[in-house]
Amino acid sequence: MLDIAFAKPVLPKSGALALLLEQDAAAGSPTAALLEAADAATDGAVSRALATAEFKGRRGQTTTILAPGAGLSRVVAVGLGKLAELSDRHAEDAGGHAAAALAREPAAAVATVGLTGAQAASVALGAALRGYRFDRYRTTEKPEDKPKLAKLAVLTAEAAKARDAWTAGRAVAEGVFLSRDLVSEPPNVLTPAEMAERCRKLESLGLKVEVFGPKEMTKLGFGALMGVAMGSACEPRMVVMHWNGAGTGKGRKAAKPLAFVGKGVTFDTGGISIKPAGGMEDMKWDMAGAGAVVGLMATLAGRKAKVDAIGIVGLVENMPSGTAQRPGDVVKTYSGQTVEVINTDAEGRLVLADVLWYCQQKFDPRFMIDLATLTGAIIISLGHEYAGFFSNDDTLSEQLRAAGEATGEQVWRMPLGEAYDKQIKSDIADMKNVGGRPGGAITAAQFIQRFVNGKPWVHLDIAGTAWSSKDSAVTPKGATAFGVRLLDRLVATHFES
Repeated sequence: MLDIAFAKPVLPKSGALALLLEQDAAAGSPTAALLEAADAATDGAVSRALATAEFKGRRGQTTTILAPGAGLSRVVAVGLGKLAELSDRHAEDAGGHAAAALAREPAAAVATVGLTGAQAASVALGAALRGYRFDRYRTTEKPEDKPKLAKLAVLTAEAAKARDAWTAGRAVAEGVFLSRDLVSEPPNVLTPAEMAERCRKLESLGLKVEVFGPKEMTKLGFGALMGVAMGSACEPRMVVMHWNGAGTGKGRKAAKPLAFVGKGVTFDTGGISIKPAGGMEDMKWDMAGAGAVVGLMATLAGRKAKVDAIGIVGLVENMPSGTAQRPGDVVKTYSGQTVEVINTDAEGRLVLADVLWYCQQKFDPRFMIDLATLTGAIIISLGHEYAGFFSNDDTLSEQLRAAGEATGEQVWRMPLGEAYDKQIKSDIADMKNVGGRPGGAITAAQFIQRFVNGKPWVHLDIAGTAWSSKDSAVTPKGATAFGVRLLDRLVATHFES
């Protein structure tokens, strides 16, 4: 992660500088203070370059000026749009744009003059998130191909307030990085057992971590999850992570915990209903829902969130073999309900069925939110811009939608209904695990809802948002950690004591 420090807004004597400028910044405006200083030091070179580039400070607009003088190697102008309309999300995006433009510099400064300390911390968060890189398996990369930016000074008049706000921001970034690391790992490394061991390491943050193996899950009656795991030589795991941060003050009645559940299929071939070869390598990130839950729990612990929360991930590998589950099999879930397995590539909902029922039975949570790269159908519906979500609770749905708008991890509510539920009716069991092509994401959610047992619940289908094929403001190409910031904001805004 970038080494980030906060300092007074003074023009650097050398190195690189990013200037965050409001739209159509006039002389004397708050954000133009260091621009004027840089212009004076470079005999007007900066303002002439910005004029030539027709830089207006529109949100997301960037212009780079190389070697303008006064010892500066480059000056990057980043538009903020109208300062009165600047949100935390916009400030983060500006920080991300600045970090991307400064990537070739070993150290740099970004001027946030005119922004509050909290907004300066948001700039720092955006810069840190954009600076992520998964390169642990690169051995022959040329030095000139590597980004160099390691240190970033955020220049602000409210440095102390920015440092205070950055304490939580840094915890968010570390949770996001953990999630991105897990999702980026190759499947021969990140087996269910290995992922469980990485979850154990979170005990150093104050989490209590329990790991369940095949014997424990068989004894519990996890017939659906264990059925998915039958074809793999890699044994399944379930990990339960506890964060108890709400406190136990005198006279305080213990609140029900919040619960977050993740699908963790560390590699998905489709099983006997095998997927096409093209693109199958992407199925290493079929555990992104679980990765997001692990990153969220690390974030809550890292920032000492004042809430009690449970994170549960069901970890399996879905492989074809002589012992693999067959289309036509009937499995008995932990709830006692039976499922006819029509398609072994609809395995994530089987994993969630047992884990969700266990969660509501064991912990009686205030609500349950599950995350899963569940269906290609949600990508057809929403593309890669929004995650689809389904819920039985209107208040929780609106809170989640607002958290998505605030963080940029946007979600769109999809319908549920009896007509869709009829599509998963089985002739020989309580239900079947697929309902046909029409409304595939919806029928999958209807299946999962049968294991919620009336608890307030949200199902997030993140198949279209877990991985990005291109860079965005705060997310480099690759694993996005979608859900970590979304759910942390939900918790922070509505559920902390």
